[in-house]
Amino acid sequence: MDAVVEVINAIDGFVWGIPMLVILLGSHLYFTVRTGFIQRKIPTAIKLSFAKDPDAPGDISQFGALTTALSATIGTGNIVGVGTAILSGGPGAVLWMWLTGVFGIATKYAETYAAVKYRVEDHEGNMLGGAMYAWRRGFQDAKGDTPWWALLGAGAFALFAAIASFGIGSAVQSSAMTDIIVSSAPGVPEWAIGLAIVIMVSLVIFGGIKSISRVCEKLVPFMAIAYAWGCVVIIGMNWEFIWPSIQLIFECAFTGKAAFGGAVGSGVALAIQFGCARGLFSNESGLGSAPIVASAASTRNPARQALVSMTGTFWDTVVICALTGLVLVSTMLANPGIMESGAITAGAQLTTTAFASIPVIGTPILVIGMILFAYSTILGWSYYGNRCITYLFGKWAIRPYQIIYVIIAFLGAIGVGDVVWTVSDITNALMAVPNILVVLLLSGMIAKETRHYVYEDHLDEKDETPIPRLDTK
Repeated sequence: MDAVVEVINAIDGFVWGIPMLVILLGSHLYFTVRTGFIQRKIPTAIKLSFAKDPDAPGDISQFGALTTALSATIGTGNIVGVGTAILSGGPGAVLWMWLTGVFGIATKYAETYAAVKYRVEDHEGNMLGGAMYAWRRGFQDAKGDTPWWALLGAGAFALFAAIASFGIGSAVQSSAMTDIIVSSAPGVPEWAIGLAIVIMVSLVIFGGIKSISRVCEKLVPFMAIAYAWGCVVIIGMNWEFIWPSIQLIFECAFTGKAAFGGAVGSGVALAIQFGCARGLFSNESGLGSAPIVASAASTRNPARQALVSMTGTFWDTVVICALTGLVLVSTMLANPGIMESGAITAGAQLTTTAFASIPVIGTPILVIGMILFAYSTILGWSYYGNRCITYLFGKWAIRPYQIIYVIIAFLGAIGVGDVVWTVSDITNALMAVPNILVVLLLSGMIAKETRHYVYEDHLDEKDETPIPRLDTK
């Protein structure tokens, strides 16, 4: 068994190695150019996020789709992941993480555009979309037939995403919730926490996308604002160290300067590697996950929802991860003893130490925030897996999938989900390959229609292309 685990871990290290970083970062830069630097439309996109489009086809609001996607992306990666990047790659990793967010905005726009453009209806009129339907419909011939290689790409994405949902969406999140609760309240049995997670998740996900969306619309803004408020308070307490922190981040990003007596990683290569890896993992741009729920949004044309969806990467990495990075680096400068003692060896410890500097309420904010982040991620990823299972096997498979999903959450809570997490981490990387490939193949169409809708001021124009109905019984 140990040999099998070693092999799985080796595969995981390979698929999330330099080639994957190059693929994702290269795509971010390519789509930035191809979309005419769509990042400059962030103000318009934020405004659209709160607009309603009730007469447009779709199951949930644009804001509901955004918050559901954010529920799956804003999580432990924004908190623990930033600390891990700093300890492994030095303060300079914060800048590289931030840059992956800035350029990743364009990839999120492009992949969402393709997903919404080629979405379909099921036999009950519910919207289905994602990379699998972009593959299936984007290359159909005049007779409506899809070539075998496109069907292969669609099936590969759906399969990898469905498997990934069990780990990144279920096991690892319930495990994180259990660790946080047990460390804060020793003596609470893990099985009881697991049972509570199963009940809380089941009450929401068995109600479908509308139920998930309603919860996320209320939960995500609350938890994000509360966490951001905690960050701002710490930044205020460390105010005299903020400018030195910014200088140190830039200096370490480009010169490889050792920081804090060599207690953290140093070197330009390490800063780039760990900053980019954590940034890409945090915002999921290029993985194809968020476009699945974006396809359910009520929107009159693909460009509107693509703009709304790209704000997810902005909020997740450009704002939340940047705030976390400033908090951690300024805390390390303000309290150099915490690094010199050698007591801080993990990202979670560094983040906990920073928030503990807020008297009375600092630790509770972090604990509650991490529990809510993990819980919301379980909800968001359950929908991703749901749609992929529907594509692969039809609607009859949804209930069995949901049952297995909550069982995996329970197993993660009691500490037997490590192998599931590693396997799903591998498939999480693999799902990016067919997703990026189909968006690249469709990039000419995306660029052309983006010019029409976005740059020629036709965002209010309705796309009159009929949405086909697909039998999913």
